[in-house]
Order: sequence, then structure tokens, then C-alpha cells
Amino acid sequence: MQNIAYTVHTFKEGNTYVAYVPELDLSSCGGTSDDARKNIRDAVAGFVESSAARGALELLLEEAGYKKNGDSWEPPEFVALDREKVTV
Repeated sequence: MQNIAYTVHTFKEGNTYVAYVPELDLSSCGGTSDDARKNIRDAVAGFVESSAARGALELLLEEAGYKKNGDSWEPPEFVALDREKVTV
């Protein structure tokens, strides 16, 4: 069994909450923040299970910037989350 860490960014679009995992470029949604986070856990688990079944999990994680540390996969370190604007 392997542990795979990931980051969840949760935001609101209209009346829907969206949970996004940038390391894996996966998202899911729900009517509440809790629902969105539950749904993203299910989406990540499904992604990991299907990737492992195809024998592609390690390659996908390495391409996403993960590093293996014993039985754990550590995601790339985020150093900042900024909100920027552009004027056109």
C-alpha cells in the first residue's frame, strides 16, 4: 500500500463548490464545500486505482512532479498561491 499526498483547492462557482487537485489536474464539485471535498477524494481514489491497474501510476506521479519517499509519494511543494489581475 502506498500513501499519495495531494493538495485540494476549494472555490465557489455560482451555487456550486469546486474542489481541485492541481498536482493531478483533477476536479470535482458538490452543493457544499464538504460535498465537493468528499467527491474529490473519490475522484482521486478512482484515478489512482485505475492508473495502478494499467501499470501507469508511478509514471503519472513522476510526470506530475511527485517524489517517492519510502511507501509515500510526496507532491511538489507549493511555495505561493497568489491572485493576480491583468488589464487588456
